[in-house]
Parts: sequence; C-alpha cells; structure tokens
Amino acid sequence: MSTAYLVAALVAIAANGFSGTAALVHFKPILPGMVKAGVPESWLTFPIGTLKTAGAVGLLLGLAGVPLIGTASAIGLILFFVCAVYTHIRANDYSSQFYLANCFLLIAVATLGLGLASSAP
Repeated sequence: MSTAYLVAALVAIAANGFSGTAALVHFKPILPGMVKAGVPESWLTFPIGTLKTAGAVGLLLGLAGVPLIGTASAIGLILFFVCAVYTHIRANDYSSQFYLANCFLLIAVATLGLGLASSAP
C-alpha cells in the first residue's frame, strides 16, 4: 500500500463520512443547495446519506485488509458523484455544492487509481 493511496483513502473516508452523516441528520446548511439542484429532502436519508456513508465504510474496510471492498466502494462513490455533478448541471446549479461534488469525485477517482496502482504487481 502506497502512502499516496493511504492519504487519498483517508481523505475520502473523512469527507464522505462527514458528508454522509450530514445528509443523514438533515444538516440545515446543505438543504438550500439540495433544493436548488432539485433534490427532494426525503432523499437525504436514502439514497444520499446512506450511499456516502456506506462508501466511506467500504473504503475503510479496504484499508483494513479487504481490498476488493475498497475498490468496489471507490467505484460506487465515483458513480454517485458523476450522478451528483450531472444533477447539478441539469438544474443549472453552479453553486458551491456543485464544486464540492466535483472535488469529491476527484478524490474518489484518485483513491481508485492510486489503490489500483499500489496493488499492481
């Protein structure tokens, strides 16, 4: 396991863990951005909060010795954030949450790429 992968994975775990928990508890500061993007508040629990939190837990399991779970979680987070970015674009919402979704996407891509590179023979 490379240091770069470890750092990227830990950043992804912390970011998605916090963001997923914020969605699960319907943290008030995120609500206006969700409304602007056309996302119903009822989606904060499932799928948004649940999937982000599950992705963070999966990445943690990947670090703990189950690399296939970590890889699958990174792929799942990439798919989630591609959909999030697309949702913001469709709603013509280029607020801070749009850029945050792009950052989360880049972190997930980096985690997957570095994880695959560090496990290559």
